[in-house]
Amino acid sequence: MTLTQLRYVVEVADAGSITAAAARLFIAQPSLSKAVGELEAEMGVQIFERSSRGVAPTEEGTRFLSYARQVVEQADLLESRYAHGAPVRRVFAVSSQHYAFVVNAFVELVREIGGQKYEFSLREGTTAGIIDDVRTQRSEVGVIYLSHYNREVIMGAVRRAELRFEPLFRARPHVFVSRKNPLAERPSVTLEDLAPYPRLTYDQGAQNSFYFSEEPHAVEQVDRQIVVTDRATLFNLLIGLDGYTVSSGILSEDLNGTDIVAVPLESDEEMQVGLLRLAGRPLSPVAARYVEHLRAYLAAV
Repeated sequence: MTLTQLRYVVEVADAGSITAAAARLFIAQPSLSKAVGELEAEMGVQIFERSSRGVAPTEEGTRFLSYARQVVEQADLLESRYAHGAPVRRVFAVSSQHYAFVVNAFVELVREIGGQKYEFSLREGTTAGIIDDVRTQRSEVGVIYLSHYNREVIMGAVRRAELRFEPLFRARPHVFVSRKNPLAERPSVTLEDLAPYPRLTYDQGAQNSFYFSEEPHAVEQVDRQIVVTDRATLFNLLIGLDGYTVSSGILSEDLNGTDIVAVPLESDEEMQVGLLRLAGRPLSPVAARYVEHLRAYLAAV
């Protein structure tokens, strides 16, 4: 096994096909196929499933690739530090449900890095997608929530992905509504109070299960529901249609303005928001710094 072979399989996984990876690596496709096959034979593991549409990591291949990425990243750090004397290019990615505080911490991290070289990614997506992003190390950390209702199902998915969940904070559910909504001035609201208004929820893609919903009380039946994919659209519809969504209650006026307010929801449910990370693998220095920014922001709100 060589470092070059590890770089090859990581590139194949990122490209999704051997042909595309060969083009990126500027080598012949047969040479790359041979190198990947030799590595698989040497390590006794099938890293990729081949098909006419490209390649995809096997379950064991996903596990192998997570270690391969770690080795390649560490080699790049050594090379940047000692071979060329140039500043290291920082790489970091986070996948999250739609939380403003995740963005706030990301902004602080980018400001801290300043003029250094970096390649950062912030992905807001589905619950299942977040788990898969961290499992495959497309993102180093994820942010999701647990409740009494979804805990058993979500934690089962987390364990199967060989991830760990680290709590960040607990919160009672709130509803986000427009400042002009009649409910905005209420000290609290009930599910019955919300009945006349459209409920806004985030699309969960193929894993469209109540257990994977981003919003508490998703199982409650409503007469009007609108499903969206991004936070900006949801906030626009909260204002334009006097809708509501259920969330943690943490808003950021710096990022979202003052047109949306959080009102406590009378509920027996509790949200536990936390980090997802690969079990048995330490966070990179950049990821660890991001988590520090995240905890600092949450402690201040």
